[in-house]
Amino acid sequence: MLSSIAIYLTAAIVCVALMKRLGFAAVLGYLLAGILIGPWGWRLIDDVNTARQLSQFGVVLLLFVIGLELQPSRLWALRRPIFGLGGMQMLVTGICLALLSMARDIKPAVALVIGLGLAMSSTAFVLQLLAEKHELGTAYGRASFAILLFQDIAVIPLLALVPLLATGADLQTLAPGMGVLKVLGVLGLLLSLSRFVLRPVFSLVARTEVPELFTATALLVVVGTSLIMEAIHLSVTLGAFLAGVILADSEFRHEIEARIAPFEGLLLGLFFIAVGMAANLGLVRSAPSTVFGLVSGLILVKFTVMVVLARLFRMPTAPAIKLGAVLSQGGEFAFILFGLARAQGLMSLELTDTLNLVVTLSMAVTPIVYGLAATVSGRFTDGRAVQPYDAVIDTEHIVVIAGLGRFGQIAGRVLRALDIPYTALEINPEQVELVRRFGSQAYYGDASNLALLQAAKLDKAKVLLVAIDDPDASVRTIELVRTHFPNVEILARARNRQHVYRLLDLGVKVIERELFHSSLMLTEHLLVTLGLSARQARRAVVSFRRYDEAALQAAHAVYKDEAKLIQTAKEAAAELRTIFEADPKLNPGKE
Repeated sequence: MLSSIAIYLTAAIVCVALMKRLGFAAVLGYLLAGILIGPWGWRLIDDVNTARQLSQFGVVLLLFVIGLELQPSRLWALRRPIFGLGGMQMLVTGICLALLSMARDIKPAVALVIGLGLAMSSTAFVLQLLAEKHELGTAYGRASFAILLFQDIAVIPLLALVPLLATGADLQTLAPGMGVLKVLGVLGLLLSLSRFVLRPVFSLVARTEVPELFTATALLVVVGTSLIMEAIHLSVTLGAFLAGVILADSEFRHEIEARIAPFEGLLLGLFFIAVGMAANLGLVRSAPSTVFGLVSGLILVKFTVMVVLARLFRMPTAPAIKLGAVLSQGGEFAFILFGLARAQGLMSLELTDTLNLVVTLSMAVTPIVYGLAATVSGRFTDGRAVQPYDAVIDTEHIVVIAGLGRFGQIAGRVLRALDIPYTALEINPEQVELVRRFGSQAYYGDASNLALLQAAKLDKAKVLLVAIDDPDASVRTIELVRTHFPNVEILARARNRQHVYRLLDLGVKVIERELFHSSLMLTEHLLVTLGLSARQARRAVVSFRRYDEAALQAAHAVYKDEAKLIQTAKEAAAELRTIFEADPKLNPGKE
């Protein structure tokens, strides 16, 4: 066992280092390592099943981390690209590939599994590739993330679908829906455990201040949930995913993710090594034209569908081409789905080996496809390169401003006039250039990036002013700061009341609504224009402000319940009208 582990690690280190040296993604290194040490390479390890069983835990942790990312607020913010572009990509690509499979005399139920399985792309591969190219923050990078997120969500019903199809290889077997009822029952149980057991346990463990104990607790939750699913004959990966979902809105999400990440990366690497070992390269030797024809067909179909859909969703041509290229390969979940279909008797061994090999080879050629697409897409751009993030100067300032738009600029100008130094971070490169032309200093970068905040010496700062325009980016930044820089005081700008509620959830005490004061000032002028005295208008505005701020705090307690929130707002409006009617200084006749 120890010798096998040594071989795994040695091969992984050498091959990943080689791929990185050549400018390719680390996933390719893992695949190459598996091929070299497996039965079709140097035959250093013949027991592929043992490696595959061990590596499954990497996939379990990956699903858990993906579940942690599925906060309802994030899903709602990305609802259009996730459920629009992502849903259409999965549906159209799956149908096209299923029809092509049926044209090769494959049964409809099996063709459906093949089509939907091949429609998914590699989350680990794509995100790593985009991160290495520093393009996660681009328009097509964000679209890629949204599509991959939908595919990750779609894995769950697909894992439940395969056993149902296998019972009769007919779509009519879906009618009873017992698998769905099981999932809903387990989800209800897990939600109850999360509220009454998991959160108190994590709170207790966190107070011990023993990092290893927190890590062990997180791993226990993943393993325990997976065992529950296994006991009722459902997918263990589904259990891990649900465990992540129920903890996505907890205050321990970031800490759990940070503790799990090293295990996830290492075991996921082992998963790709096992995939490389299991790749039946004998099929390449016996039927090369068939294998390479299938790989080329898969890439062409996925690329074409993705580019067409991206253009329909009004994405410019250049990023649409890159989006199609980066998502053109098969994904790691296809291995899991096809393996499950094989275990359920839905697919033959030969068909499973062929599909797994096609997915593996499609991953291997993705860097080449992406390079060609980048060259072609350059013809549809204005020639400007994507600007990399600035390197923040190693200087300690007591103030850090995140967001130097129309709101943050005012604070920056006042601080500059008072000769108080500050560090400003802004994600819009055009805005950075604009403020620099007028003599202000700003750094181009994403304030929700931990490395950037560390480089900006936030740990040495006294105050962080969050003036970010995007509410979701604002919340992500504050969550990160609360976790890693708890001693920094946070002042935040809010776009609207919903943004205020989310900031209050994070414990932010000083919040200013960006249009609130200017709206009140203009309303005061409106009242004077309508005939009220300047004193009456001022009193009305001041009274409204005082009452609205109190009502805002009251509404915060029920804002997640829309019915209660609407009722609270109606009651507040009626109460405010009563207060104004009873005020003798607003109604002189009642004095």
